[in-house]
Amino acid sequence: MKIAQVAPLAERCPPRLYGGTERIVSYLTEELMRQGHDVTLFASGDSRTAAKLVRCSDMALRLNPAVKDHMPYHLVMVDEVRRRADDFDVIHFHVDLLHCPLVRDFADRTLTTLHGRLDLPDLKPFYAAFPEIPLVSISDRQRRPMPAVNWAVTIPHGLPRDLLPFSPRPKGDYLAFLGRISPEKRPDRAIDIAARAGLPLKIAAKVDKVDRTYWDMAIAPLIARHDNVQFIGEINDAEKASFLGNARALLFPIDWPEPFGLVMIEAMACGTPVIAWNCGSVPEVVDDGVTGFIVDDETEAVKAVQRIAMVDRARVRSVFERRFTVERMAADYVSVYRRLGGVRRDAARLRRAGGDGRELQVVA
Repeated sequence: MKIAQVAPLAERCPPRLYGGTERIVSYLTEELMRQGHDVTLFASGDSRTAAKLVRCSDMALRLNPAVKDHMPYHLVMVDEVRRRADDFDVIHFHVDLLHCPLVRDFADRTLTTLHGRLDLPDLKPFYAAFPEIPLVSISDRQRRPMPAVNWAVTIPHGLPRDLLPFSPRPKGDYLAFLGRISPEKRPDRAIDIAARAGLPLKIAAKVDKVDRTYWDMAIAPLIARHDNVQFIGEINDAEKASFLGNARALLFPIDWPEPFGLVMIEAMACGTPVIAWNCGSVPEVVDDGVTGFIVDDETEAVKAVQRIAMVDRARVRSVFERRFTVERMAADYVSVYRRLGGVRRDAARLRRAGGDGRELQVVA
């Protein structure tokens, strides 16, 4: 199939450091290429891919100090996708809602994965206004605030099987927090849990501009008061393998409707169990008592830390391999691509109009 993947421009594909959506787009793109599909990636110019790359900015926007507003770059990219729409059997968007007004004429050859929270009041009427656009959720919990829209399917994220190696015997005796310093991620909870459990806590996280005040006023002073806490900052994938693989457990003490939580399956790939709040997608990702523990408060989290040795790290890894690999994710997406109405009706006609007589084989 001829597939376009349209990524956000905030980070490159894959990101150098933090970045969930662009990371998933990269994994999916490379796996589709490996499976023999013809893939074009619309992304930042510094992206690394085996696919055809359409450079839509010189570099990742978040890392470019000259860029103050991301919106113009994304609108130019979406217009470029629209101009080239007839080149593709399916166009897969990962930019939330920006493209919707521009793709109505070929909406049935598009798929849009929503990567963010959907409980914001202005989103429901927006997506209700575009019922022809098929949407994919990344967890069933994510879609609950917007039930009456054109949901195609839920497809959980997946990682390359060999990206993060299994660590059967972690070399460190610490708890890990990985992600972003923000109120909804609750690093303060992680600090309190580690202190009550009597264990070191290592925090590998980025601090966005919007969260700088929260860091300065709440988290930095809290870290300064706890000798057991080490703040590392942002880390890359190579560093992530050691950071997660050598931890006793990952703490995921969120306080928001997390759409998925990629870090949970990154930890599981290393065999590291997860202690996570019963919130958002967590019950769909963590098998309580198998790949970690789902808790409702800090007291339960401390008890989970004390029980974490009961979790079989080899079994954690086996669950990852069964449920959360990129091969499974790509297969799920290809299945949806082939069921899109426009792919069945229009792809062969468009190719003939362009002078290519090859037919698209469709598996229902």
